[in-house]
Amino acid sequence: MSNLPKSNNNDSAGEVKEFFNQYLTEKTSYPANDVDAVIGFFENRGFEKSSAISTATVLLQQAKIDNVKVFELIDTLKGLDSIQLSNVVTTILNYNRQKISTLGYKVVSKYEKTEKRNIIV
Repeated sequence: MSNLPKSNNNDSAGEVKEFFNQYLTEKTSYPANDVDAVIGFFENRGFEKSSAISTATVLLQQAKIDNVKVFELIDTLKGLDSIQLSNVVTTILNYNRQKISTLGYKVVSKYEKTEKRNIIV
């Protein structure tokens, strides 16, 4: 950046350069109250600030793709406990990730896989 005034560039390729600089960059915007509500929802559910922001970004994008209001989405997520919420968030994040990697979580089984026996000698 410079404090000097912009010089008039008579370059004939200026419009072409500007077009290709913005090629494949779709600008999306969301109302501030939607963003704050989604981030606040995840922070209140125990997510850290950075995790809440990244998760909220994905949910806002997905809500826009599906034409669902963000507040309706939050209302459906309010009834879930922490395990169910983690499952839903993991599924949504995996859906929006590249297919070369996925997120997962460990489920602890209630049942032991080994048998316990008393051996009498």
